[in-house]
Amino acid sequence: MLELNNISVKYGAIEAVRDASISVKTGEVVAILGANGAGKSTLLNCIAGLIHPADGSISLAGQDITTIPAHVRPALGSVLVPEGRGVFADQNVQDNLVLGAYYKKYSKAKLQEKIDSCFAMFPRLAARRHQISGTLSGGEQQMLAIARALMGEPRMLLLDEPSLGLAPIIIQDIFRSLHSLREAGLTILLVEQMANQALQLADRAYVLETGRITLSGTGPELQRDPQVRAAYLGVH
Repeated sequence: MLELNNISVKYGAIEAVRDASISVKTGEVVAILGANGAGKSTLLNCIAGLIHPADGSISLAGQDITTIPAHVRPALGSVLVPEGRGVFADQNVQDNLVLGAYYKKYSKAKLQEKIDSCFAMFPRLAARRHQISGTLSGGEQQMLAIARALMGEPRMLLLDEPSLGLAPIIIQDIFRSLHSLREAGLTILLVEQMANQALQLADRAYVLETGRITLSGTGPELQRDPQVRAAYLGVH
């Protein structure tokens, strides 16, 4: 589904990502672990087209998308749920969902079907469908951001820190939804600081340190790895 080949990203003289190669197979959940400032969000933003690599290439389902503009990439199947959620704060919940399908040519009936599907996955949102999104709790906004991304029937979901700033019980709800999406066969690339939850969900994972991929393996392998246990799981 996704191939990153020797990607490097620079901010002026600073090289935020260096020579990173990642692959995600169709139907896989792949996690990227790393400390703050490691380059995780930069990598996702590069895949989404929000920033452009200095070197390397990106392909989605065999198509080179390295130079394709960000606003075109959702229609090709890659949708980003950004860090900080990025909901349209002055629009209500249902309107946010409609905006998530802006690039699709849905019939009125199909659009309503997709909205109903999102409300079935996130019942909290159904109860707040007419509420202005900026007044939702942080957890509800995260649910809305994920639901909005799903409106366009993506082939691959890019998730940037979905648990950030949320209460533990809400994090459980979010990860329960991600497990459901995995069971449904959706391909997911996940950046997440809660390493234990990420590795339990992921088929495979990569560790990114100061812009470089330093380790990779299956979720269970990395859960057992002494370096990962010490640095990210709090186990010594």
